[in-house]
Amino acid sequence: MNLLPLRNCSNLIYPITSLSSLYLPFFASYSTKEFHTQQELEKQAEEQQREDGQRLKQEASLVSPARIQKLIASQSDPLLAKEIFDLASRQPNFHHSYAAWHVLILKLGRSGHFSLMQSLLSSFKSQNYSISPSLFSQIIKIYGDAGLPDEALKAFYLILKFNIKPLPKHLNRILEILVTHRNFLSPALDLFKSAQRYGVSPDTKSYNILMRAFCLNDDLSVAYSLFNQMSKRDVVPDVESYRILIQGFCRKSQVNKAVELLEDMLNKGFVPDALSYSTLLNSLCRKKMLKEAYKLLCRMKIKGCDPDLVHYNTIVLGFCREGRAFDACKVLEDMRSNGCLPNLVSYRTLVGGLCGQGLYDEAKSYMGEMFLQGFSPHYSIVHLLVKGFCNIGKFEEACAVLEEVLRHGVAPHIDTWMEMLPRIAEVDDPQSMGNTLNQVLKMEIKPDTRLVDAGAALGEYLVKKIGHRSTKI
Repeated sequence: MNLLPLRNCSNLIYPITSLSSLYLPFFASYSTKEFHTQQELEKQAEEQQREDGQRLKQEASLVSPARIQKLIASQSDPLLAKEIFDLASRQPNFHHSYAAWHVLILKLGRSGHFSLMQSLLSSFKSQNYSISPSLFSQIIKIYGDAGLPDEALKAFYLILKFNIKPLPKHLNRILEILVTHRNFLSPALDLFKSAQRYGVSPDTKSYNILMRAFCLNDDLSVAYSLFNQMSKRDVVPDVESYRILIQGFCRKSQVNKAVELLEDMLNKGFVPDALSYSTLLNSLCRKKMLKEAYKLLCRMKIKGCDPDLVHYNTIVLGFCREGRAFDACKVLEDMRSNGCLPNLVSYRTLVGGLCGQGLYDEAKSYMGEMFLQGFSPHYSIVHLLVKGFCNIGKFEEACAVLEEVLRHGVAPHIDTWMEMLPRIAEVDDPQSMGNTLNQVLKMEIKPDTRLVDAGAALGEYLVKKIGHRSTKI
């Protein structure tokens, strides 16, 4: 029978009958000559035996464990890789390398062949290899990615059966997987509490994983209890530990407790990160504790954290929301003096706040500054400003706002036009108004014509008319 190499053709896999069929057929057929004497036959047999021995040695070197491992690793089909592995295992005196076991176990797991992976792990246990703990770390991750927290937990306990001491990274990885499933929060906490029994001590990351999970689950008391346990077990909290609890207290509107944690953090020499500050500033503003929020903003730089746009914009919004737009203007000036340039959100918030308080001249000034900085106001801000000027009888100012936004390519909302048109109608008779608008809007409208271009002529007309009316008055 001819030896066929292993190959996959049209989904038909031909079986391999010996390891040598993975490579070139080393054993050729030999023609036999008839010898007239027994001595010549014996001599030929000896020569053949020596020749075959050389070929067997050559074949053995070609199918070394290293070559088999490379062949398994190169297979994209995990089942084909498993077949190669099994075939090699049946060869006399052949032993796979540790790398071959490692590669195949992970290849089967990542492709979802969990039963085959588990069977191979059981066989692997009987081998006398020094097993790398990273293998189990990756197996735990495979089960986690597959959404199988219970199997991931079993994989953690399997480490012990291999007489391997779990590492904190194994504990942390399994905890991260378990806490993503709400019904596995209790098993995660139980594993955490019993970790030392398995020879692994939870570290700061272990505590952070659980504290974050319980905060998000609205079990703030459990999270705070874990935080207090850290010092008792000589585990030092880090910036993230404090931030997790600060966010938890702020989420529960317990802002005073969050401030206490920040003070404790500073007293112990920690430098709070930007997210800790932004969380606390936002919570203080929502609680209308604007004085405390502004003081905290001023302290940030002194304590080693430069305020950024998010921090400043949070305070600007807080002041504007409470009708203190002038204080928001002061914050905007502080931004510039500290080298933090206002952005679109800063200007839009401030202009909206000024309009809300009827401070239209100041709002118009900041809107002009927006345009100089390359920003465009939202149409709602334009509408507030135009409507505000119209309501207090400053039609020329309203026209100037409309003219400026049109010049910068901003399309006013239809409500803004509706605000202006009745005021024009007050001084124009309906017939002449209609004729004029018809002439103004006789521009060609194409599919690619912008609405702001179509409205520019109307805007120019309204500006002139309102200006003319004001002159008459």
